[in-house]
Amino acid sequence: MDKLTANETHRLDRAIVAISVNPELGIEVPDTLLRDYTDEVDAVRVIYYVTALQTITIVAYVEA
Repeated sequence: MDKLTANETHRLDRAIVAISVNPELGIEVPDTLLRDYTDEVDAVRVIYYVTALQTITIVAYVEA
């Protein structure tokens, strides 16, 4: 997170908020429990996993 610019952090934050409101937003990755969410407007891709207790674990990629 320290390497992200303020703009990148803002873009990523918008995607994370969208996922937290609707955890089923992303597309299921076949044969895994992962979901893949891409925001074309903000150029953000998030791979995430929702646990049984609705905790969300996230790995994100922000395009330059």
